[in-house]
Amino acid sequence: MNIALFGGTGRVGRAFLKTALEENRHVRMLARNPEQVEAHARIIEGNARELASIEKTLTGCGAVVSCLGTDGNDTLTVAVPLIISAMKKEGIKRIITIGTAGILQARTSPDLYRFQSGESRRTLTRAANEHLNAYLSLKESGLEWTVVCPTYLPDGELTKEFRVEEDFLPEDGKQISAEDTGYFAYKVLAEDLYVKKRVGIAY
Repeated sequence: MNIALFGGTGRVGRAFLKTALEENRHVRMLARNPEQVEAHARIIEGNARELASIEKTLTGCGAVVSCLGTDGNDTLTVAVPLIISAMKKEGIKRIITIGTAGILQARTSPDLYRFQSGESRRTLTRAANEHLNAYLSLKESGLEWTVVCPTYLPDGELTKEFRVEEDFLPEDGKQISAEDTGYFAYKVLAEDLYVKKRVGIAY
């Protein structure tokens, strides 16, 4: 199965790509600056904010992985609906995306998202709202989606040892490396886990 990858030049995206290539998967990756990509993937030059670039990336693929971030703007709000539209046109059902722990449910107030509650120490909510828009688009899409929701993402090592939980952040979870997040996203895809679920990940 060929995998279409968006956001593959970011930290989590690079970790996902490394794992996928080690598992001998074929990856078609969209990049604005292909010359910056060192991995042996099929690089498509373009922008995730453009439907034509997305459609070209999806050609011949059986699943989609998006490690796109907020990029300081509305990239997720723009790109995710375009990806959904292109997937439906191509007949692709499975998509894994990287979200944020802020869009998981709050333990203390389960009717709220974490970023809306006292559980989140972040005072700025713009990025969380972007991730929420992406999640809601996926939820309404009819696709087989999974949103992997890491908490604080420092650079670190690949340990393959972490905790996960559906809809909530694992209790007292403080951080998770980009490397382990990318590895887990690949595992979710390869083993077809957590379909139509958000899943929190932390040490």
